[in-house]
Amino acid sequence: MSTLVHLGLGAFHRAHQVWYTHEADPDWNYVSFTGRSARMSDLLTAQDNKYTLVTRSKDGDTFDLIETITETQPAANVERLMELMASSDVKVVTLTITEAGYDDTSDNSAPQRIAKGLTARKASGAGPIAIMSCDNVSGNGEKCKQAVYAVADDELKAWMDENVTFPTTSIDRITPATTDELIELVEKETGFADKAPVVTEPFASWVIEGEFPAGRPNWEKAAVEFVEDIEPFEHRKLWLLNGSHSLMAYYGQLKGHETVADAIGDPDVREKVEALWDEAAQGLPMDVTDYRASLIERFENPNIRHNLAQIAIDGATKQQNRAVPIYDIAHGDGAAFSIAAWIVYCLTTEDIKDTRADEINEAKGQSDPVQALCQVLGIDADEKIRAHVGEIQNA
Repeated sequence: MSTLVHLGLGAFHRAHQVWYTHEADPDWNYVSFTGRSARMSDLLTAQDNKYTLVTRSKDGDTFDLIETITETQPAANVERLMELMASSDVKVVTLTITEAGYDDTSDNSAPQRIAKGLTARKASGAGPIAIMSCDNVSGNGEKCKQAVYAVADDELKAWMDENVTFPTTSIDRITPATTDELIELVEKETGFADKAPVVTEPFASWVIEGEFPAGRPNWEKAAVEFVEDIEPFEHRKLWLLNGSHSLMAYYGQLKGHETVADAIGDPDVREKVEALWDEAAQGLPMDVTDYRASLIERFENPNIRHNLAQIAIDGATKQQNRAVPIYDIAHGDGAAFSIAAWIVYCLTTEDIKDTRADEINEAKGQSDPVQALCQVLGIDADEKIRAHVGEIQNA
């Protein structure tokens, strides 16, 4: 059996990459490492790494037992990661470490761990391998490559030039956080006292550009798309789905909403979302009418409780990748409003959950906090953004 290794053992990984592999190719298994805490590896190891995937549509729930993960490990077990990556049985490493994870170069960061694993592979002579980011970052393949090269020595870089590929991906599947209610429901419906079930929506998408020199699962059998140019698909998803998620996360919470379904049901919020989409569409080479309609249907799914507070985490990096590029395209009110909503959210929220919280808090203390917060996003506060900040504050 061939093996995939994954860094970032969260709900999305188990609803997406693991599910696709489960659906497509029984000859492949996953060994998955947590991002930081050992909590999820402890939970899954205790139940033989099996878990329930609950697919929640407007018509009800379906329950699938997923057994594709055969081993889980905490992030700190770098020795096991090196052992795996030194084996020719491991063909692909995938990552879901969030946008901020690629800028972290600390000793136990994902780039450092990947570099150590590749060093072990080089020494063992196990041959080529693909390292594939599955995070919501434009050009995630190149960003992952740069992050690993930044912590590698010259000898390893030269070996990677010949032996390692970094495919680029666009991934999509709404996966809310697991709740106690879900755990209780799974046991009631299946009889399995699953401590780590995952809930997701029926929709799933995975688009990949790049080579896999050691081989890969037959993901095509589960409708994964392999393309020559991923950028349009990547931007469509990042700007329309993720961009509107961020807008709703900040503006929706400022208006008292808790979930995506609540927010999109507010005509004012929906109007702001549609304006953002109109601007994003100007930068896309394909018609997005049907895609927009499918997003509204997904957002309105009454059985998916996607909390805005969860989406709001790490907003500085998310808005820099989502709202700012749309603003660069059209310089319109939709993207300006999204940026302004994030600014007001930061100014009115005491405990910002963000890996860049120190930057945000320092900006909030400046004499011109609107300009300082815009600079966190890499832009200047122009009249349009300032006007929308005032509009939201005075609403």
